[in-house]
Amino acid sequence: MNFVKVALAAAALFPLASYAALGGAPNAGATPQPLLRAASSNAASTSMPYTVRPSRDPNGVTVREYVLPSNVVFAVTWDGPVRPDMSALLGSYFPSAVAASAVRARGTGPLIERNGDFQIESAGAPGHASGKAFLPRLVPASVRVEDLQ
Repeated sequence: MNFVKVALAAAALFPLASYAALGGAPNAGATPQPLLRAASSNAASTSMPYTVRPSRDPNGVTVREYVLPSNVVFAVTWDGPVRPDMSALLGSYFPSAVAASAVRARGTGPLIERNGDFQIESAGAPGHASGKAFLPRLVPASVRVEDLQ
């Protein structure tokens, strides 16, 4: 019975496209179509301790990768008609998201998991999914996670 719950949770979060893996190099999977070339990097702004790499997949999902100067993705956000490829997006943190969704009652609201190493907030309704995932230990001190969109 628990296997069925985990399988259902994995199916709800399973892939539709490929992106960067959280904690890895940006666009580690298949390269998504650029959303805005001019806005794909805010490196010109010296006050920003990261760059934002937005992209849009064929399903219309906008994914933003928040990348440190060391070329590591510390956060990802998504917004669109369906969930993106959560396995590719979360990388090695995907099992933590699946486990978190397996322990909560189905249909009880957004998925929110917060532990010391990985945090995810994911919500959705038919025709719309959005959320963010980040690694607290990598978030620059001057960055408010609430501001990541």
